[in-house]
Amino acid sequence: MAYQSLYRRYRPQRFSELRGQDHVSRTLRNAVRENRVAHAYLFSGPRGTGKTSSARILAKALNCAQPNDGEPCGECASCVEVTNGTSLDVHELDAASNNGVEAMRDLVARAALGTPGRWKVYIVDEVHMLSAAASNALLKTLEEPPGHVVFVLATTDPQKVLPTIRSRTQHFEFRLLPADVLAEHLRWVATDAGLEVADEAIDLVARRGNGSARDALSALDQVAAAGGIDEQAVPVDEIVEGLCERDAGRSLVGVAERTAAGQDPRQLARDIVEHLRNTFLATMAPNLAGLPDDELERLADQARRLGAPATVRAMETLGEALIDMRESPDPRVTLEVALVRLCRPDADTSPAALVERLERLERAAAGATQVPAVAEARKAVRKAPPPPPPPSAPKSTGNPAPAAPATKAAPKAKAAGNLPTRDELTLAWGDRVLDQLPAKAKALYKSGRFIEVDGTAAVYGLPNKVHMQRCERVQGDVEAALAAEFGRPVPLRLVVDEVSSAPPPEPVEEDVTIDVEELRDATPAAVASPIDHVMQAFEGAEVVEE
Repeated sequence: MAYQSLYRRYRPQRFSELRGQDHVSRTLRNAVRENRVAHAYLFSGPRGTGKTSSARILAKALNCAQPNDGEPCGECASCVEVTNGTSLDVHELDAASNNGVEAMRDLVARAALGTPGRWKVYIVDEVHMLSAAASNALLKTLEEPPGHVVFVLATTDPQKVLPTIRSRTQHFEFRLLPADVLAEHLRWVATDAGLEVADEAIDLVARRGNGSARDALSALDQVAAAGGIDEQAVPVDEIVEGLCERDAGRSLVGVAERTAAGQDPRQLARDIVEHLRNTFLATMAPNLAGLPDDELERLADQARRLGAPATVRAMETLGEALIDMRESPDPRVTLEVALVRLCRPDADTSPAALVERLERLERAAAGATQVPAVAEARKAVRKAPPPPPPPSAPKSTGNPAPAAPATKAAPKAKAAGNLPTRDELTLAWGDRVLDQLPAKAKALYKSGRFIEVDGTAAVYGLPNKVHMQRCERVQGDVEAALAAEFGRPVPLRLVVDEVSSAPPPEPVEEDVTIDVEELRDATPAAVASPIDHVMQAFEGAEVVEE
């Protein structure tokens, strides 16, 4: 006896054998049991999810001689004929190859004829491939078919089906099988078929199936024939590892190994994108990845090393490469160029590459920025005890006081740590920093001066305590301007400078900024009446009537 593929041998024959489509099997089974079958159904969904199998099960259940709770018995003559494809009650039509109006006219003409069984079932596969004329020829019969006829239309692209056809049917949407459901089904098939396949091979086959039972069974057939897992999946992981390590050579070696094994570069690019997608989901939404825990941990580690911006950029770049491969004379070169650009973002001037380089710099700096550093330094300054007040000057006794040694005055001109000196602060303050401050901060800080630089901050003197309290409210703007000028945090300590000769400025309103230099003297004029106001505003005007 000739060998039969697994996906044909294990095609579902009852509603209870459908995997991952409980919402469809339950509704159809209840309709058959309660004799409430509609005259037309539309089954849509990805390939290999059970659309055609469900249509055949429905046809068997409708004509079964001994149905059991809406399920076909699978043993009567009608069920056996439907299973073997020899039933006169079930007519299957492939709309992809019979999409003309003549095929639909022939179907409509035969629909009214009698049938050996109770129901005549028409299964039209890939119905979206019908031409406009063929779809219109089907419309009237689809709306009011003979009483013994049921139409089941199947498609992978329901958006292309005419709305007038969709409105005449009950629409069921088939779903991709979850990874755990598909892996469990594959283990059952392997056990029932007597295949010796390791668990890791089952998990690999389930991932290759991508939610399609037929694709997964075909992959299981191939793995069983090969005697285990092939090594083609390893270079894909090697390519992604090269992206994580920014090692272009490692990625190119992985491409060479995969293409040497007969892999098409386009399919290889799709496999890399799928791997990157799982890597992205491993950290963002692990439950959507549908992978074992150990696999999720490995992918999460790759995601951390690669970084979210680099992962998104890699998927976008490879997606663009897939489009370019359609017209490329050598698709492998296009793929290799894309991988080199991903491994060397410094050689790529695209905005996405620049974002990735910035993200790498941020991660290298442990996420530290100047503004948080300034805020922390400011907190430290406020918590530090204030410096002791300077000693009062001794009274004059007629003899001049001895001059202080120059060695003791020098430390005041030198900053402790990495703070700028008082002279550097004063020069930068008058030349650049003061003019760059916001208007309110500039008006408040114009009347102060730098007194000294101690071990923790630059001491800035202000005329009085009230003015100092107002300056504290905009202190952050001044510290940010100083940090931008010197390239490092420069915290301030505000003090009252009693020896300052600068007069205190007028009080500044909180929400209004007043610049004295912008004020102008009013023109003295004696205005006697509103008419004089108007005459002054509009030169050349004449008074017609007062």
